[in-house]
This record gives sequence, C-alpha cells and structure tokens, in this order.
Amino acid sequence: MKNIKVGKIINTHGIRGELKVLPLTDDPKRFSDLKEIYIDDDSYYIQKVGYKKNFPIIKLKEYSNINDVLKFKEKYIYISEENLVDLEEDSYFIFQIKGLKVFTLEGLEVGIVKDVLTPGANDLYVVKSENKNKEYLIPAVKEFIKEIDLENKKIIINPIEGLLE
Repeated sequence: MKNIKVGKIINTHGIRGELKVLPLTDDPKRFSDLKEIYIDDDSYYIQKVGYKKNFPIIKLKEYSNINDVLKFKEKYIYISEENLVDLEEDSYFIFQIKGLKVFTLEGLEVGIVKDVLTPGANDLYVVKSENKNKEYLIPAVKEFIKEIDLENKKIIINPIEGLLE
C-alpha cells in the first residue's frame, strides 16, 4: 500500500493529547474527512478534527494526554491512496508527477521530473537532464504541457525558445 504524505505534526495542542498539523495539501479542511492516518508505519484512528488559524488540530483515539503524543512531534502524516480526494480532469497529485520522463513533441528526452514547486499561480516541474547534468523549470500550464501519460510514465511538452537552454 502506497502512503501519501499530507501533513507534518508541528506541535502538540493543549494538554489532552491533540496535535497541531502543518497541512501539505491544497485543502487543509480535507483532514475532516479522514478516519485513519499513518505515522511512521503505524495506523491511527482520528477521534476528531478542529481548526485553529487554518491548522488542523487532530485528536487521535486512545490518546488523551500530552505526554503520550509528544513522540509524534516533527513526524509526517500519511494516508492510503483510497483516501485521496477526487481531482478535476487534467489535475494530478505531486507524487504522480515526480519520476515521470519528460519528452518534447519531437521525441527528444529532456529528463526526469525530480520535484514539483508550488510558488503560486501555477506549479513548476523541476526536470533534471541526465546527459547534460542540467535542471529545467517547466511551468505546468497547457501552453507547455501537451500530455501527461501516467500509464507510460511520461510527459510531452512543447517548449518555447529558451526554455531548455
């Protein structure tokens, strides 16, 4: 089962074993729909979720004391793939994009997506070329991204002049 990172426990909250979470997702409110999460390799069930200044505050079942949850600080929260939210057409999760090979319309291999940056208006794919030892930033917009083929693990781009220099 592949687990997807959705948050980082940054602190405890109060004395009753609640956890303050930094969401690593576009929708912090999605934590309200979760019933089960993973921390390290262990499964935990959620008793309740609240929010304070857009930070999810999670209460795990069977934990009611701050001393019992201190061990979770600085750990990541994962969910299973079946708990992923549905995306709009032509939208993808970052974990689906990382590792895909990038090719031009002409079939020239550009490299492999090593990371996805989310600076604002649109994402940027960080593509590392293996033979040139270069990195390219490809804006994730329809103007440049012509096809994302998850089945064949590739992305087809139409680069403008200067994009791959």
